[in-house]
Amino acid sequence: WLNDEHIQRDYELLAQELQRENPDLAVRTRLVDPLIAHYHLRLGSDNAALRAFQRIVYDRNGNDIADFMFLPVNDASATDPDRRGSHWSLLMVDRRERERPVAYHYDSAGRLNDQPAAQLARRLGAHLEPTRITQQQNGYDCGVFVLDGTRALVGRLGQRRQPARLHLDYLAVDRQALQNRLRG
Repeated sequence: WLNDEHIQRDYELLAQELQRENPDLAVRTRLVDPLIAHYHLRLGSDNAALRAFQRIVYDRNGNDIADFMFLPVNDASATDPDRRGSHWSLLMVDRRERERPVAYHYDSAGRLNDQPAAQLARRLGAHLEPTRITQQQNGYDCGVFVLDGTRALVGRLGQRRQPARLHLDYLAVDRQALQNRLRG
């Protein structure tokens, strides 16, 4: 199973790769730390969520430059200590139209994370659109789907594909490649 540290580490590696290979897209893309997505944006107070959102989308000069946000979604509960979270999915928010951001939810276990994803999309002021992703065949690869799905979507955005074509029906995850990346 992957935890938030694994996801954050692979997001850091992807950000470095993106900076080298496509600096323009790197400037406009935010790979959000899972803890920020979960505790600040989704479950935090309105003030905490607003501050976290502003730190994510604004650059040092106060310009809102984040067109794309990738947010790991976890099913942990803020009120039930027995629900620590056992499933990851991905929410990609397309903010190119600032007044009408669109969120795409990719859940490799069907609709297991629909409620937390909808809650996060609402907090971000984004309209949630249905999307498709390959379904996992086991009970433990959801985090790999989040990371490989993020990489596939970033790659497609780098090719300037439209969000409507960003379904991940044929995503093939590679657990070994992820292990190799994380080992360095």
